[in-house]
Amino acid sequence: MTDGSRVFLSTMPAGRRERWLALAFVLVSVGIFLAAAPFAKAPLTPVPAFLPMYQSALVINDLITAVLLLGQFAILRSRSLLVLACGYVFSACMAVSHALSFPGLFSPTNLLGGGPQTTAWLYFLWHGGFPLFIIAYALLEDKGPEPVPAGGQTRSSIRWEVLSGVAVALAFAGGLTLLTTAGHDALPAIMQGDTDAPTKIIVASATWVMILVALGVLWRRRPHSALDLWLMVVMCAWVFDVALAAMLNHGRYDLGWYAGRIYGLLAASFVLVVLLIENGRLYARLAEAHAGERKEHQLVQEKTTKLVAVNEELEAFSYSVSHDLRGPLRSMDGFALVLIEDYGDKLDEEGKDALQHIRAASQRMGDLIDDLLRLSQVTRAGLNVTWVDLSAIAREIAAAMDQEPTGRSVQWAIESGLSIRADPALIRIAMQNLLQNAWKFTGRTDRPMIRVGAMKRDAKTVYFVADNGVGFDMAHADRLFGAFQRLHHVGDFPGTGIGLAIVQRIVRRHGGEIWAEAKEGEGATFFFNVKESGDGSHEQNNPAG
Repeated sequence: MTDGSRVFLSTMPAGRRERWLALAFVLVSVGIFLAAAPFAKAPLTPVPAFLPMYQSALVINDLITAVLLLGQFAILRSRSLLVLACGYVFSACMAVSHALSFPGLFSPTNLLGGGPQTTAWLYFLWHGGFPLFIIAYALLEDKGPEPVPAGGQTRSSIRWEVLSGVAVALAFAGGLTLLTTAGHDALPAIMQGDTDAPTKIIVASATWVMILVALGVLWRRRPHSALDLWLMVVMCAWVFDVALAAMLNHGRYDLGWYAGRIYGLLAASFVLVVLLIENGRLYARLAEAHAGERKEHQLVQEKTTKLVAVNEELEAFSYSVSHDLRGPLRSMDGFALVLIEDYGDKLDEEGKDALQHIRAASQRMGDLIDDLLRLSQVTRAGLNVTWVDLSAIAREIAAAMDQEPTGRSVQWAIESGLSIRADPALIRIAMQNLLQNAWKFTGRTDRPMIRVGAMKRDAKTVYFVADNGVGFDMAHADRLFGAFQRLHHVGDFPGTGIGLAIVQRIVRRHGGEIWAEAKEGEGATFFFNVKESGDGSHEQNNPAG
């Protein structure tokens, strides 16, 4: 899945399969309830050991469910899950209190003190208190996931929230237990020995209504998650539990009392079983993802090994080009020169012209080899990124060009204060190629002008080199940065077509982009930026001037 949180029960939307399965559980429960309801008052043989076994299973189920929900809270940071987990802690505590207070189970009266009404009141406060946590869960869920604070959530703060929530649940359960023991005499009598008092129906009805309210709040919350769906199943089971064990029955140890306890155990098991199944699926996915990651890592290692081998072959090729090919080219050029100097008087003009062409082709081949090696070195060279004075570099290159014996006079407009975060050596090579490109293509302009500056575009600093030379047709702009791609004939403007390809490699290695804007006969402007570039200029609207 693209979103890792969607694999959890609390965030995964309830699918059709889950809905049908939950509906089946509810329908089976309804069938059992309708079959048992007419016989709820039928007395059965008292089995005192049933209650401690039932309560022990209930406590274990509730505590494991709480731990699983707290684990999801620590990952998803949803306070609704924390509230629900604390609800299960509360339920486990109330189950313990209920078992310890049961008359005749561990002592002739009960271990908590109180009186004959304590156990019954604990049952109703337990079954009326837990739906409050369900309601709080549903309302908090309606507000959406809790935002994670800036900088993330520390482990200590998560631990503090968990401990605080559990402490509140324990205090709530302890307070209700104290109410039924120390405040026993202030509570209405709802039991007469092991049989029900007439007032019990009122308390049971209030508890039943509270469960129905929790069920309604869960139903109103849309869309339902898978956890919402199973909590509704739990509330339905609790409806049948209270109806059989506290409303339709006659007292303890009758059919309704036993059936209600079984419903309570089933209700405690629903969410736990689904959470355990979900955890199993998560571990399976984790194992699958880990295996996939290992396989991907192995593929990366294999590709890295192949890449290293290719780089070694490139190094060997570069060495071969540098030494093995240069020798024959120098020999061709040298022997052609010897023929011209020593045997020129014996050759006609056509022979001399052929030798000159051989020399020119050899020298051009040498230039191509040099440019290919430079392109390869730019691709492999390491980066040492720092702040670079781009204005100073441009001025040094411009001064060197002005000293060349070409007889040309170029007007330079280099903006002061340009700075850029880049590798000093590589950015000098890039500027050298861009300025030489501008110098070359202004060779036939009456008043050549080359500008270097920067401007703002889309909140980024963009550097440019602009000239008023021959320009080019923008329809062919996609060919500019390809190796050996030329938009002008070599006889008009000499060169190998490698310079702009080198510039593009350098800019891309700095995480930037390069592009050009031009018009035939009106010059060209080359723009480039780099990642995290400095702002060393002010805005300009017409860089070409």
